[in-house]
Amino acid sequence: MSFIESITTNPFMQHALIGCTLIGFANGFFSGFVNLRRNALSVSALSHTMLPGIAIAVLITRELTQLNAFVGALIACLAVGLGSSLVSRNSRIHNDTALSILYTSAFALGIALLPHLPVTTSLHDWLFGNIIHISPADLHLVFWVSTITLVLSNLFMRPLLLTLFEPYVAAAQGVPVRAMHYLSFSLLICMLVASLQAVGTILSIGLLVAPSAIMLLFTDRTNAIFWGGACIGAGTSIAGLYAAHLFNIQVGPAIIILLGALFLTSFLLSPKHGVLKR
Repeated sequence: MSFIESITTNPFMQHALIGCTLIGFANGFFSGFVNLRRNALSVSALSHTMLPGIAIAVLITRELTQLNAFVGALIACLAVGLGSSLVSRNSRIHNDTALSILYTSAFALGIALLPHLPVTTSLHDWLFGNIIHISPADLHLVFWVSTITLVLSNLFMRPLLLTLFEPYVAAAQGVPVRAMHYLSFSLLICMLVASLQAVGTILSIGLLVAPSAIMLLFTDRTNAIFWGGACIGAGTSIAGLYAAHLFNIQVGPAIIILLGALFLTSFLLSPKHGVLKR
């Protein structure tokens, strides 16, 4: 059966297509903040932290739903992120060091809990996602999380960027700098959790970094970085769904492979850095 026939006749593929588009677009847009702030390694740590939060939520509720996953991952990411900040502010330990220790410990806890979960979900799906199994209820949650993130990101775009580049100037102009930091951190976690079913905990970092990184190879315009990243995220997610169908592989790895290939190609051919520069 061709990809088009699968989309038109299979409701699971239709749900997967909608989910890929929503998740790819929202993550691609927010990747602009990640790249401009240059905190991709911190995002990677938080993406690994989602697993123990989800595992503990399943142990408590005795079931696995997108809502449970969202709440559990949110609490775990907040605990590790704020915990590393607390350690670094009250000791000689650097924030990156504290974050590395806490997130690896949390991830190890998640792996240890997996065999004891009362659900029949494989480790592979948890780590790398399985968008084909996304339900209408999951789509609704992804839609609202993505919509709220996009709306808040655009509403507070100027104070967020000002806080990002010139926090002292932002404070002098009356911008609540700490609130903006918390807002960007919360939206980042929302995007990580929203992409869980598409690319899983391990690969979610790729969808939150690569799209706008590709745009940065071609332009310095802020709007182009954000909206171009959104289009790249959505396009590669749809293409990844097609590649997964064509080559019989998982959708999550297919999306990240395409993003990686597009990034390398862009680096080689971009007028600023690549072959075209010569």
